[in-house]
Amino acid sequence: MTVSANYDAIAQCNKCGFCHVACPIFRATGHESGVARGRLALLRGIIENRIEWNDELEDPLFTCLGCGACTTNCFGSVPTADLVLNARSEYFDKVGKKPAHRLLFEHLLPYPKRLHLAARTAALGKNSGASKLANALGLLRIFGRDLPRAEGIVEKLPMSSFRGTTKPGVYEGEGKDLKIGYFVGCGVDVIQVETGKATFESLKKIGKSVTVLDNCCCGLPPWSYGDIENTKVLAEKNLKIFAETDVDVIVTDCSSCASFLKEYKKVYKDDQQKLELVEKTRSKIRDVVEFLHASEFGESGDKAKEVVDSYHDSHAVGTDAVQKVVSKDGKAIVTYHDPCHAVRGQGIQSESRELLKSLPNIEFREMAEADWCCGGAGSYALTHYDLSQKVLDRKIDNLKKTEADILVTSCPACMIQLAWGIRKHGLKTRIFHISEMTSYKESVVA
Repeated sequence: MTVSANYDAIAQCNKCGFCHVACPIFRATGHESGVARGRLALLRGIIENRIEWNDELEDPLFTCLGCGACTTNCFGSVPTADLVLNARSEYFDKVGKKPAHRLLFEHLLPYPKRLHLAARTAALGKNSGASKLANALGLLRIFGRDLPRAEGIVEKLPMSSFRGTTKPGVYEGEGKDLKIGYFVGCGVDVIQVETGKATFESLKKIGKSVTVLDNCCCGLPPWSYGDIENTKVLAEKNLKIFAETDVDVIVTDCSSCASFLKEYKKVYKDDQQKLELVEKTRSKIRDVVEFLHASEFGESGDKAKEVVDSYHDSHAVGTDAVQKVVSKDGKAIVTYHDPCHAVRGQGIQSESRELLKSLPNIEFREMAEADWCCGGAGSYALTHYDLSQKVLDRKIDNLKKTEADILVTSCPACMIQLAWGIRKHGLKTRIFHISEMTSYKESVVA
């Protein structure tokens, strides 16, 4: 779909400026081109032939975080993030893709084994210091102007992936009836491996069986860049796996993955055959937070409580790390960061807080602007480093005010960005995925 096809939606912007209040990028820069009203004016200029397609459009089109906060604060609910994404797709068609995008979207993300090999190579370079040498020599500039500075965001990489040690397949669980499929996102698989282990052990406590799916990337990275063609390649691979796997529910511990898997209908809105398959799959997809909290897996509230309690009582690898922060004798101050794809993408907000508040030895403190984007936005920090840091600094300032011992979230990309902010500001706050937090209860109360 071209930008012109969205003219009516773009024209719904009445230029009131309420998007200014909610936009993290505008609050960081103060530039009209960095807020929904300005971006929509740009798109209208393209449609009306007052602006031509060229590489000067890259910044205004690609500096949008896609967080959706502007739409939430818009009286007309103009879907600016979707409209900008569609414009990015046409930008690629008119101006062209970058080599780094082709490498990632076409040759790595569709093939988990290749991604694992690339991640292992990156881990060797990162952990040995070779990546710093490459940075010093300027070799990283081929991947973008900001990557050399962003190289330090990830402190250390694991040498083996989650699915490198826990192979795809069916694993016996301790539950009675529920057959669970575990969709392992790229971030958990190759970076947040401990999160994957914690989630996996917890799911085994709940389900009769847990199937670690041999899925590929959900498709959100290329989709976010407007690469619809490669998004479809990834989505089709996953839909085929979903259709062939005998499970009652498909759970993922990446809120970004969960949100996008539920929205595959956007990818295939013009393909009725695929839409039917998407609708069958969509009813099975659950964010891990939603899965553990929801009552829909039982006929009564008692069943829901049983599911949540079994999750809290499970043992997982993350337990030891959390126990070092949470004392039996005192209370740890815990706060929560809402990933954009959880709070606005799926409407998940109270569930995470209720899970955390139910844990022993925890004092929960709400963080100001908890639902504001942290500036991670997938690979945003790698391509727009300065902007991402301004957004991150605002988030960390709010974190400091809570005096939290632990910061919790449910998105691997957010964890990476927030951990970097904590290190950069010299805080002692520890960051954990909610799967790691809710797996330690039994050992604390024993």
